[in-house]
Amino acid sequence: QVQLVESGGGSVQAGGSLRLSCAASGLIIGDNAMGWYRQAPGRQRGLVAAISGAGTTTYLASVKGRFTISRNNAENTLYLRMNSLKPEDTAVYYCARLVGYTGNYSPLPPWGQGTQVTVST
Repeated sequence: QVQLVESGGGSVQAGGSLRLSCAASGLIIGDNAMGWYRQAPGRQRGLVAAISGAGTTTYLASVKGRFTISRNNAENTLYLRMNSLKPEDTAVYYCARLVGYTGNYSPLPPWGQGTQVTVST
């Protein structure tokens, strides 16, 4: 049974940084494509960053250069380092296992509970 538990969110001022974590059980992160999604109030959930099983990373254009997705295979944990945060990054962030290929991913359930990121001016 796959379980994903996100943590690390919080409230920061614009320009600040956060590191999100996603602890996985029931799957081996290093053997799967994994991604971070976010959902702001009134908006659809969308993919922010992805890492393939081979380690290829892709990013939403608006976060490229500011966010870094990585994983620790020994800890079976996925990370999202977020720098230079902006108010428009405010959302609930979720991690997910992905199917598909680089540039054409879809999420696989289950979703975790998410972690709230709030960026103030």
